[in-house]
Amino acid sequence: MKKTLWLILFISCVTGLMAGRRPDRKLMIEQMVLVNERFMAQHPVAGDSIRINGVRPSNIWTRSVYMEGLLALNEVAPQPRYVEYAMDWAVANLWGFRGGSHTRNADNQCCAQVYIDLYRLHEDAQVLGNTERMLNNVVNSTERGDWSWIDALQMAMPVYAKMGVVKQDIRYFRTMRELYGYTRDCAGQVGLFNTIDGLWWRDADFIPPYKEPNGKSCYWSRGNGWVMAALARTIDEMERAEDLFVGGEKQEIADIKKLLTDDFLAMAFSVKKCQRGDGFWNCSLTDEFHYGGPETTGTALFLYGMAWGMRNGVLSDEVFGEPALKAWNALMHDAVHPDGFLGYVQGTGKEPKDGQPVGYDSKPDFEDFAIGCYLLAGAEMIKFLTQ
Repeated sequence: MKKTLWLILFISCVTGLMAGRRPDRKLMIEQMVLVNERFMAQHPVAGDSIRINGVRPSNIWTRSVYMEGLLALNEVAPQPRYVEYAMDWAVANLWGFRGGSHTRNADNQCCAQVYIDLYRLHEDAQVLGNTERMLNNVVNSTERGDWSWIDALQMAMPVYAKMGVVKQDIRYFRTMRELYGYTRDCAGQVGLFNTIDGLWWRDADFIPPYKEPNGKSCYWSRGNGWVMAALARTIDEMERAEDLFVGGEKQEIADIKKLLTDDFLAMAFSVKKCQRGDGFWNCSLTDEFHYGGPETTGTALFLYGMAWGMRNGVLSDEVFGEPALKAWNALMHDAVHPDGFLGYVQGTGKEPKDGQPVGYDSKPDFEDFAIGCYLLAGAEMIKFLTQ
């Protein structure tokens, strides 16, 4: 009886603390708009090429992640020009891919997530022609070793799930499961998911005996954030798919969804243990002294996953509510500058040492994907807090 009373008291205290620290929805949106407006003002032509280390088309993964965040912002603070900006970007890139419709590189395929979301808003089947050709090139082949690094899961996995729902075609889900299975269980001979730690090695180069200076396995924050976001975004589509299939195909969807959900849960509890006291996560999840300090992109992606999980009943509010609020408050009060610049962003790379030093004033090589991560996290947090 005493234990029960103490448990009730503890839950009440936590709930009260959360309620007292819940950010105001209006202020959240105002800050997200501030960050986004700064970026759009600097890039008034949505489809302009990116001129960093040479000229790259704007449909590469960094800008694609930004567009994902922009459409997420539009869900909680609708403005027609947000969708118009994304449409202009897609049209400027001819709804296509760097590397053409035969590309198998996940970084090139990321833009298809936005193409499909825009199709869902306008339902013009012609815009998905290149996406369908690109995916069918993979579906109709026997090669399944494409995703040899974990970032690829966020870039490409939701694309297959989204197209599977749009076309109501089980083949896209089967191919996705096989590609994911390679990353999870086969890449680097042992697979990149350490089921014991509940975290992912970025690629085969980081599988032990590689270790951090403190002797622990190297788990890169943003890389694991990409996986957590990918799982959330893909499970979302699996929810839609469950009502589209019957019989054995319906069971296949359920089995894939269970695998992804189990992996998401394992990750969520492991990631929670790695959170800093100030609400951020370090670049390295296991060695706080190896390029330690706050990092925005990993933090935003973990927050996105936690908020999505609580909103959809996959994660417990009592367990993950406080870490999520701490993460958002850290981003809101410590990462965002008064002019909308986003601080503590690690630039592109693959491990803790890349893009250093990371600080409040440091400018990364690309900032578009970081803004996308921030907008995704904020929009999902708003949905959770106002459901």
